[in-house]
Amino acid sequence: MSGSYVPILIFFALGIAFGSLSVLGLGGIGPRRYNRNKFDAYECGIEPSPSAAAGGRVPVKYYTIAMLFIIFDIESVFLFPFAVAFDKLGLFALVEMVLFVLTVFIAYAYVWRRGGLEWD
Repeated sequence: MSGSYVPILIFFALGIAFGSLSVLGLGGIGPRRYNRNKFDAYECGIEPSPSAAAGGRVPVKYYTIAMLFIIFDIESVFLFPFAVAFDKLGLFALVEMVLFVLTVFIAYAYVWRRGGLEWD
């Protein structure tokens, strides 16, 4: 019985070895050409404003819209397997998918009501 776990343990050990050697090895192999531009903040190709560097507010609307797009996109990906296997899943899966879609619409309405989808 314990012999069936040996390949899993070997795979786990190889994964840990690869990860640790990659992290430790790249520190010694990688180039060390540091300059001022490497340490500056990169904001979508736009030079950071002096007010933001001095502690001013930075608008994050672009990032909020991008995160909302990713969240709703991932939720729509969950609908695809249901659509493919709809005829084999039965009534329970239909009820679960209706609850899932209802949850997505509630989240969408909340974001819309809060003004998260307005591009100012």
